[in-house]
Amino acid sequence: MPDPPGTSGGPAGTSGGPAGTSGRPAGTLTVAAAPIGQPADASGRLAPALAAAGLIAAEDTRRLRRLAAALGVRLSGRVVSYYDDVETRRTPALLAELRSGQDVLLITDAGMPGVSDPGYRLIAAAAEAGIRVTVLPGPSAVTTALVVSGLPSDRFAFEGFPPRRAGERGRRFAELAAERRTLVFFESPRRTGATLGELAAAFGADRRAAVCRELTKTHEEVLRGTLGELAERTRDGVLGEITLVVAGAPQSPEPGTTADAVAEVMSRVRGGLSRKDAIAAVAADLGLRRRELYAAVVGHPDPLAGD
Repeated sequence: MPDPPGTSGGPAGTSGGPAGTSGRPAGTLTVAAAPIGQPADASGRLAPALAAAGLIAAEDTRRLRRLAAALGVRLSGRVVSYYDDVETRRTPALLAELRSGQDVLLITDAGMPGVSDPGYRLIAAAAEAGIRVTVLPGPSAVTTALVVSGLPSDRFAFEGFPPRRAGERGRRFAELAAERRTLVFFESPRRTGATLGELAAAFGADRRAAVCRELTKTHEEVLRGTLGELAERTRDGVLGEITLVVAGAPQSPEPGTTADAVAEVMSRVRGGLSRKDAIAAVAADLGLRRRELYAAVVGHPDPLAGD
């Protein structure tokens, strides 16, 4: 995470203590979760909080007003936009409002602010300044998808959106190939098929996964299967908000022969993974030394070994 802006220029106060300006107590930052689909899923506390808020920082002001209308709420406070492109610039001004004694309610389009949505910078800056931060809990696509996937939920890791650049994405997937915890990703619908194909190449096509689409909405759909099957089923594209859930790596088997490992590297290279990332993933899966596996791959007669 980047360093939160707006936190320099003075010592931090004590959480919940006086940190305001002009002798006034500081305001409170309320971080409010929004429904991910059905307005009726909103916390019973959200409607009165929106109605009473003097200042609301919203990812999309139009969506906020539609949500308020659906909840039967009349917004009486000031509403300002707080989306990705303005988050850094707007944080100092909102922090100043909090310091002056103004309460601020932070809300995004869906789910919890700060979870792959704007909010982290303001939350971190307020906490650093000793300003009280409280959370109004609610729905989350992360936990909803995890539970409905049918995959192990006792231990999981949220990875957000995979990197967009192919090289960075390949390295990230190679690093995660041996992760034992269930993995949860957000992804754009137009990149879902390609991402599943890359995950299949990095993790193995037989790894179990689920594609969760339009959760809690009218057209909710959950596709379950292996990464290879799901990549094929979504090859022509999908629509809506997408959350991917991927099973963790199985218990590492006893190290196989070098020939077996090289064959697995070649299989993953043919699946679209770079040689470097395939070696890293297979070495992690089989408990082998990366350098030794690299030497074996380079010396292999398969023409792909030189790619």
